[in-house]
Amino acid sequence: MNIYDVSRQAGVSIATVSRVLNGNPNVSEKTREKVLAVIRDSDYTPNIFARGLGLNTMHTIGIICCDAADLYLANCISSLEQGFRASGYDSLLCCTGYSLENKRAYLRFIVSKRVDAVVIVGSMFLESDPKDNEYILETAKDVPVFITNGTLEGENVYCVRSDDRKAVRTVVSALLDSGRKAPLFLYHSVNSQSAKEKFAGYQAACRKHRVKARHLAVPRTNNKMQDTVDILRVLHDQGEDFDLIIASVDGLAVGAAKYATRHGIAMPEQLAVVGYNNSWFSWCSEPEISTIDPLAQELCAATVRNVMMLLSGSEPKTPYLLTPAFVERSTTDIGPVI
Repeated sequence: MNIYDVSRQAGVSIATVSRVLNGNPNVSEKTREKVLAVIRDSDYTPNIFARGLGLNTMHTIGIICCDAADLYLANCISSLEQGFRASGYDSLLCCTGYSLENKRAYLRFIVSKRVDAVVIVGSMFLESDPKDNEYILETAKDVPVFITNGTLEGENVYCVRSDDRKAVRTVVSALLDSGRKAPLFLYHSVNSQSAKEKFAGYQAACRKHRVKARHLAVPRTNNKMQDTVDILRVLHDQGEDFDLIIASVDGLAVGAAKYATRHGIAMPEQLAVVGYNNSWFSWCSEPEISTIDPLAQELCAATVRNVMMLLSGSEPKTPYLLTPAFVERSTTDIGPVI
């Protein structure tokens, strides 16, 4: 018997069960008695999830990500930790790497620390095969799981994300409308949900304008900028022309801008370059690079609010979809489009 069973048998939401467990006065006496009767009849003992809803709480939130060295993830972790600290909660961080086996192991580990909730940062945890996401859904039976910038349907799983597909589709369409005819999409991989959404947006814009949706994978290494320069130079030597590069992350866009500068290619006149994430990579580059801002701090603030709402017995506002912003700098000339 777990909190889901209590919820189903009593015919009320999990949030209502949590209010009863917390002694929240905003529950009718009839509903309270119904929930308590199920608990008494089943000998239900609140588990880790219930502790996180107010019974013997550890006041600790588990945060789990693939790589804290990634600028986007690092910014998210910082925002989440500050938000939870301001709400009176400590944070416990685990960095898993990218293998599914490690993700499973670290998620089990962080739950074993009796955290009140788990926040998964980034969509690299969400696999294409639904079976590979079962461990997240199983975890959610014991502790609430919140996903920042990803979507997974399941009980006790709460998601917020940016509309990456719409953002890329809109920006690429505007650039193609401005006269570009030879786009190229740069990415590390399309394994993550976010990367798939960006790629789908790029493909949709190319279909709309009837241009070839060329794309190129760049290895995920510590030297990704130089790798990008080298790969683009090889393409150029092979006779491949491109007048628009859209990159899935800012680091790849910096590599594209370096390639253009070293080869005397004027930006944005001859080559438009757009990154993603609005990281410091984009504005410390020369020239400064136009980028799509997923509004990570707002996503994290929404995650913190949802966690605090659930732990106080309220229903979180989810799914939560945020429209990114386009930040134009020196490598494009299309004006505001989002």
